[in-house]
Amino acid sequence: MSSSQFNFAGDLVISGSIDQSCRVWDVRTSHCLSVKSGHTDEVLDVSFSASGSQYISASMDGTARLYDTASGALRHELRGHDSEISKVAFNPQGTRVVTASADKSCRVWDTASGRCVQSLEGHTDEIFSCAFNYEGDFIITGSKDNTCRIWRS
Repeated sequence: MSSSQFNFAGDLVISGSIDQSCRVWDVRTSHCLSVKSGHTDEVLDVSFSASGSQYISASMDGTARLYDTASGALRHELRGHDSEISKVAFNPQGTRVVTASADKSCRVWDTASGRCVQSLEGHTDEIFSCAFNYEGDFIITGSKDNTCRIWRS
């Protein structure tokens, strides 16, 4: 397993794996509720939205996959990076996702349409960390270029 996260309620866990899958687990019973495949390389990060209604997986294959938690349906496959996606994060409202990539950029995606609505460029090396602030109007990124940047979303 390369990444895992609890949902806010604490009753589910999502895990990402070197086997190119992500899994949703029931914490109380320890049973796997869902296995999602489709990535063609290792899953590096996973994240639940704050409401728990959505989750996302990010992969070395350069894509992220957004799922509906209740139905398990794939909502969108997010494509646009030129290299692996090492980190994903939802805004507090669950309406946007930011992806951080080894291609030295971050992208902000609309969760309803799956479209890229903003590209954050300026780092000179791989970006390995990203997060929205509490209000969802700023994003912080961390890069191997030894800098952090704050962006208005």
